[in-house]
Amino acid sequence: MTTPIPARSTATKRITLLVVCVTTAMLMLDIAVVNTALPSIAVDLDAGVSSLQWVIDAYTLALATAVLGAGSWADRRGRRRAFVVGLVWFTGASLLCALAPTIWFLDLARAVQGIGGAVLFACSLALLADVFDRGPARASALAAYGATIGGAFAVGPLVGGLLTELLDWRAIFFVNVPIGLVTLLLTLRWVPESRDPRPRAADVPGQLLAAAGLAAFVFAVLRGHEIGWSDAQPVIAFVLAVGALVAFVAHEMRTADPMLPPHLLANRAFAGAQVAAFAISASLFAVFVYTTLYLQNVLLLSPVQAGLVYLPATVAMFVVAGATAKLDRVVPTRVSLSCSLALVAVGLLMMTVAEADSSKYVLLPGLVVACAAAGVFNPVMSGIVLGESTAAHSGLAAGINDAFRQTGIAVGVAVLGVFLPAESLLPGGSPQDFVSGLQGALVAAAFVAALGTVVCAVCLRPRPQTAPVFGDAESDTVEFPAVTG
Repeated sequence: MTTPIPARSTATKRITLLVVCVTTAMLMLDIAVVNTALPSIAVDLDAGVSSLQWVIDAYTLALATAVLGAGSWADRRGRRRAFVVGLVWFTGASLLCALAPTIWFLDLARAVQGIGGAVLFACSLALLADVFDRGPARASALAAYGATIGGAFAVGPLVGGLLTELLDWRAIFFVNVPIGLVTLLLTLRWVPESRDPRPRAADVPGQLLAAAGLAAFVFAVLRGHEIGWSDAQPVIAFVLAVGALVAFVAHEMRTADPMLPPHLLANRAFAGAQVAAFAISASLFAVFVYTTLYLQNVLLLSPVQAGLVYLPATVAMFVVAGATAKLDRVVPTRVSLSCSLALVAVGLLMMTVAEADSSKYVLLPGLVVACAAAGVFNPVMSGIVLGESTAAHSGLAAGINDAFRQTGIAVGVAVLGVFLPAESLLPGGSPQDFVSGLQGALVAAAFVAALGTVVCAVCLRPRPQTAPVFGDAESDTVEFPAVTG
């Protein structure tokens, strides 16, 4: 029997939602703001192509591989306590990023920052689940949370452009310090503590194997693209990646308390939701890196001008995400997610009309369509994650979802970058080569989003079911709500 959520004051609910949304915005901005700053970072720190891509991937990979362990750790130790630790860690790492003297120092600091981000991401949905009971109030909170995820990512290029152009690229990391400190004070004063009454043990071997496998895979893709696929470095890295990931699966099948419980995949709705989360991240959110470089390096827009191109799409995402709280009660989740991913694919294909001499608004129609679709996707996805788990294990559930999201971004940035010649990614590269590669990357991203559409249509078909999942204090079996569709 699931423990009921204790009554919380209106102030506690509002401030917890504020803290979660502000923190999530900060985390997502630290992926997106870097996009417009990459050309400046490349010049200032004399960065090569792969080291520049690691500025994105070091953060998202560390976040993706640590978030599962962070979720179960938060369930054990207390979500509020873990959130406070994550805020202190992330804020300190942001300061290191701002002070980075070399590109490799920045890459390492970004990995450290990603670990702090993992703790914060893993706690976010769990904190909301603790203060908002199922129903309209939780639906509205999830709509705000979903709008924050998508909106912060979309507005990130503009924020990054303003900070880079008016101050310096280091300002995109310095700004996290005051935000982190204010959020820390609010958390200590207002956010209530919650934990799992029957917590899972730490899965250190699983954590290490997952991190090694994903990092080796991304390294192999980035180095193979830069120095050649037959070179010893990418070949060895691919072998290590396959070995580590196979060992990870085998370990998770045998260990008593796996960080990614295999029986979760028996829940068709939960498993399909994770594939969908990976698909939208590996397509739309990953390709933002290259569309931003197109605006700056090919169309020669300033960082602020490039950021302004995304603004109408950001507004569309916020408006649609806010309306989703009402639509979610009348539109089946299968329809919402499938249609949103299909529209993401359409929007990405619309952007393939970009040429080396196009107008600066050439991407805008496709961006508006894709970002509006993401505005539907994010709050509905958050609702599925919480709906398919118990409140006691919501930290683990949120960690799994965020792991798939961040892995999608990391893998997407690496794989989509293969379509663009390495030399064209840096300032001064061939505009025509970049455009040809960008068009191929957009088609590939659209294909990934389309595959996600098919998975949603198949996996989220309505089917009442009882299956073992996270469990609660009295039972390891919970009744899943039927996924309407």
